[in-house]
Amino acid sequence: MLNLSLLLLERVGIVIILAFILVNVKSFRRLLYERKDLSAKIQLILFFSLFAIISNLTGVKIDSNNTVVSSAILTNLPETYSIANTRILAITVAGIIGGPEVGTVVGIIAGIHRVMQGGSTGWFYIISSSIIGFSSGFLFKSTMSRGHIDIITPSQGIFVGFFMEVIQMMFISFFSPTGFELVKFIAVPMIMVNSVGTYIFLSIIQTSLNQEQEARAIQTHSVLELADKTLPYFRAGLNPASAQKVANIIKDYTNFAAISLTTTNRILAHVGAGSDHHLAGEPMITKLSMRSIRTGELEIAYSKKEIGCSHPNCPLEAAVIIPLWINDAVVGTLKMYYTDAQMMTTVEEQLAVGLGSIFSSQLALGAAETQSKLVKDAEIKSLQAQINPHFFFNAINTISAMMRKDSEQARSLLLQLSTYFRANLMGVRETEITLEQEQRHVQAYLSLEQTRFPDKFEVHQKILAPRTVKLPPFTIQVLVENAVKHAFSNRKQGNLVEILIEPEDDKLKIQVTDNGSGIDPDKLPSLGVDVVESSHGSGTALQNLNQRLVGLYGKLSSLQFDSTATGTSVTIWIPLKEGD
Repeated sequence: MLNLSLLLLERVGIVIILAFILVNVKSFRRLLYERKDLSAKIQLILFFSLFAIISNLTGVKIDSNNTVVSSAILTNLPETYSIANTRILAITVAGIIGGPEVGTVVGIIAGIHRVMQGGSTGWFYIISSSIIGFSSGFLFKSTMSRGHIDIITPSQGIFVGFFMEVIQMMFISFFSPTGFELVKFIAVPMIMVNSVGTYIFLSIIQTSLNQEQEARAIQTHSVLELADKTLPYFRAGLNPASAQKVANIIKDYTNFAAISLTTTNRILAHVGAGSDHHLAGEPMITKLSMRSIRTGELEIAYSKKEIGCSHPNCPLEAAVIIPLWINDAVVGTLKMYYTDAQMMTTVEEQLAVGLGSIFSSQLALGAAETQSKLVKDAEIKSLQAQINPHFFFNAINTISAMMRKDSEQARSLLLQLSTYFRANLMGVRETEITLEQEQRHVQAYLSLEQTRFPDKFEVHQKILAPRTVKLPPFTIQVLVENAVKHAFSNRKQGNLVEILIEPEDDKLKIQVTDNGSGIDPDKLPSLGVDVVESSHGSGTALQNLNQRLVGLYGKLSSLQFDSTATGTSVTIWIPLKEGD
């Protein structure tokens, strides 16, 4: 039995070496993040079926007397012979990594190959292998989303490998001609070795994933710093001077070989490899960029041919092209290049997507500021003041802190910050927006604040109106922000904000209620009418909102306050109008 255990450990070593090589292949690591796709499942089936077949071929031959027989590659077995192998290890890991579909198909393929080898085993291996593949995938099905993966731990993998091998032993006991005698000889070595093998295999994969997560955390930090460094230049708009500054900053903060910024038809700046022929002021020369501008979609290239540069000696081999948007129109592109296609990983692609979203928001902010300078409407200017720099820096600090604890949540908060500023910028340009758009604005604000102050307050929403009804931008957001900032003083628990949106006859009722300490009766008459000086604020946001409501709908739509020592309710009535 000891001899058999040592031989099986050698076979496990072969599989583990293959696993180590595999996780260092970029295409396989990409599969771990895209396993919901049919093409990814097919590729995983091919990978693990190959592992299982190798396990069959490199198994340990056992004769009818339960004696280990030395052999190299097992292709055809005498009728009375059996095999001890690591096939169940490959099938189990296939189920854990790829889910029940992948595990089942790999099990069927491995079982069929085992039957084709011959020996004292038979058809039941097809059934047992498929059951093991399905069970390991079903019991420990990974929770997956694009860009995120969460598989069981290697320690849990030991128990999975143990129980899957026990299932195999039960089938051998019942259906193999040598039955129980064979199981007594091979059970302990195979269960032990395959359990340990599952642990090692999953450890290798988990180590690779942890390295990817660490790289993402670093990239998230880079995004935050880039957002801060590039904001002054993007606010100036897309022009050669600002583009050159931005390209240099991005190049310094990332490991891309070249950075380029363009309009819809010309290169504004190009820094790094290929700068001898990708010249500022010249027309774009890559087909990939033109396609990205035409479709408005992110484009990724993994070869020179896909990039489509017309220069014969262009060193650029991989690229991510991100369209930059202002007011729902593509105004240019951000292009990030590598001279080695192997450098392009999922981490770099997601970094590019995040930067594109942030930079588009910064460009939109710059466009809105330019517009506000040209427009003499005082209300629009006052709404633009809602883009609070203190909120921005507090949010950046929160995301930066969260980055080290949970990089996935940090990225999610980064997108919420982008949503928040986009909503602010929309409010500068629009007189009315839909309730759905306003809700996204409110949710983005709440996500950031509740992360910054966890468990400090709860928000309950009762939305009885259609999502398409129209209302002025900032209407709900200003009231919610006012409640969160001012209602609860230093109270840290039991704080509640309730949002009620409901139609009544031909009007839309908007009401935000809190259970705070109430408003000073001396200041209550001035709220929404004049600036109210206090240690916590000036009431400018409420004044701006109230003036806008009155200007649009008349005095009957002004803010109505009802405040006591146990809470405050602010109610607005506006005409009920539905959008398209």
